[in-house]
Amino acid sequence: AVIEQPDLSWHMIGHLQRNKVKKTVPFVSLIHSVDSNRLLNAINAAGADEDRLVSVLLEVNVSGDEAKHGYDPTQLQDALDYVALLKNVRVQGLMCMAGLGLDESATRSQFAALRDLRDRHTGSAPANVNLTELSMGMSADFEWAIEEGATIVRLGSVLLK
Repeated sequence: AVIEQPDLSWHMIGHLQRNKVKKTVPFVSLIHSVDSNRLLNAINAAGADEDRLVSVLLEVNVSGDEAKHGYDPTQLQDALDYVALLKNVRVQGLMCMAGLGLDESATRSQFAALRDLRDRHTGSAPANVNLTELSMGMSADFEWAIEEGATIVRLGSVLLK
């Protein structure tokens, strides 16, 4: 079902499978969790089909947890260079998920690592990359994320109490 609300802006958060991209792109203004060049290719193709520029955030696995999705921090420059080749994708920033069950210091350290990556790569970013957004922090740690530079936080359980 399509919701007719012109002033709503939908964001896709969570892992997006490539086979769902064509059904997702027409309805979202921002995809938070782009974790591979293969997914970028699918989004670029869907953007071409829709004749639009699709805004995304690149997910970076700053925790190093193998169970988490995202680009390895050492691969971020390669990912940004790859995005330069895509005509229907615009990177708006970076996204991360802090490791589960970490104390405040470790969580802040991971958020700071994403902010530092953003700061380090801003000057070398291609024209279709704007690293102004940092999507980090969820209900349990959003205050720390904001203090570490988050511009977007993903809240769920804290709103549904």
